[in-house]
Parts: sequence; C-alpha cells; structure tokens
Amino acid sequence: MEHSPVKPEAETAVINGLSVDVEDWFQVGAFENVIDRDDWDGLALRVEDNVLRILDMFGEADVKATFFTLGWVAKRHGPLMRRIVDAGHELASHGYDHARVFTFDRKEFAEDIGKAQKILEDASGAKITGYRAPSFSIDQRTPWAYEELAEQGYIYSSSVAPIAHDHYGWREAPRFAFNPLEGSDLVEIPVTTAILGGRRVAAGGGGFFRVLPYAFSRWAIRQVNRDEERPAVFYFHPWEVDPDQPRVPGAPIKSRLRHYTNLKKMAPKLRELIDDFAWGRMDEVAQREAALAKALHDEWAA
Repeated sequence: MEHSPVKPEAETAVINGLSVDVEDWFQVGAFENVIDRDDWDGLALRVEDNVLRILDMFGEADVKATFFTLGWVAKRHGPLMRRIVDAGHELASHGYDHARVFTFDRKEFAEDIGKAQKILEDASGAKITGYRAPSFSIDQRTPWAYEELAEQGYIYSSSVAPIAHDHYGWREAPRFAFNPLEGSDLVEIPVTTAILGGRRVAAGGGGFFRVLPYAFSRWAIRQVNRDEERPAVFYFHPWEVDPDQPRVPGAPIKSRLRHYTNLKKMAPKLRELIDDFAWGRMDEVAQREAALAKALHDEWAA
C-alpha cells in the first residue's frame, strides 16, 4: 500500500497519544488459561521482528510513540529496548509478565512494577516514568495502585478503560485525564472512549480497531479531537501486525475470534490512522493533560 500524504486535519489537530503494548503473541489475556507462564520460554519469540516492523512504519510516517513494554520482554530483548529509545520513542512499563493488577495485593504490585522498571532502565539507559497496567486493570478494586506508582517515581499512568467489559473496565472513571491522588502530580490518562447514543463506547484501539470498520475509529477520534478538544489515546500490540503467528489449539472460540480477526488488515489500517491524525508520545500528552487537569481542579476548587 502506498503511503498517503499527511492530510490537512493532521497538521492542525490536537496531538494524540500513540502507544504500543509490547508483549508477545502468547502473553495475551485471551490465552492465559491455555498457555502456562512456565511454558513461555519454550515458545517461538516473535515480538522483536514485529516491533522492528512497527519502528519502520513509524519512521516512514515520522511519528513518535510510547512503547509500554513487559519487563519479561525487555529481559530477553535488551538491544531492542535501546533501539526504541534511540529512535526517539518513549519506553514505558507494562509490568513484568502481564499479570492484571487486581490479581495482586499491594506488596506484590509494588514488587512487580519495581522489577519491571529496573529491567527496562538497565536495558535502555532511559528513565522509566510511564506505566500501563496489563489489560487496563487498575479499577475500583485497587485504590492503592496509584500510591505505589507515585512512590516509585512514575509520573503518569494510562491504565484505565472507563467502560464496562467482560475482562476489564472501570465504568465510573473519568473519560479524560485526572489526578487520582490528592497532593500528587501523578496523572491518569484513560484509553479513549467516544459517546454513541448517549453511551460510552471503546474507541482507543486493540481488538475494537481491528474488528470494526476504520470509519468508526476515524469518527470517534474526530469526536474527541474536534467536539471535546481533547487528545485521543490509541494502543495496539506487535502481534496484531503479525498474521503468520502460531495458532493456539484449545483456546475458546471467543478468544480466537478476538485475537485472530483481521490481522492481515491491521498494518494498512494503522498507516491510514497515522496519516489521518496528529500523534505523539504519551509522556508529552501526559505533560499537557496534567497541566489541564490541575487547572480544571483549581477552577472547580475555587
């Protein structure tokens, strides 16, 4: 597919957050009950080749993004972490091995984010200040998670999906950036939702982006940018641009449909999305959104 020129709206629009959740094909929540963590090292590692394809795509489009990366992946692909940083992208934490936050107690969570942070920093030489919970798993059950993130030096989190979903979701959470801790500068930037028929709908990427027509994502991000004048937060995974990845026998039909649908269409859709809107790193979005969240809080308090 020929790379199309940047469209006028991308030149003047709100800068949106472009992010990649770096995990391999066997580490996803859809397969957690059929692939044991103890078996991971015996499986074919495909994440490096897929990340390199993504880096090439971003380089051709001249966009920067944030790579929320598992400590498990960074431990095995150290030079790749340096390559991400050297290309001008942000490296951030996705936890160590994709365990959801609500499966931890507070001490276990602290150990997980600390372990991942150290591995990522040692591998890349970069300071890690951003975090995304596996499967957007910070919710009303884990009020202590933000305290631990702040204590360990994280500046922002993008760990909330403000919708109802069978695997995750915090429906009552704000749709846009908010300060989750009184007296702290830590900012939470939820993944994007749009309003359709008076209801919140997921519009920030992942399986929804692959399965639904591209016109839906374009409409949703335009709604957020133009009507609400806020940045969108979009994410995808390296395995989503890998249609030749192994198939998992014994996985539930719903999991297979979610994971494998439209893999061949993903890369062309991503190129169109990148061309249609303005994109940047999540730490840059966080800086702007933190200032706005503080201003809105101060205005409300006054």
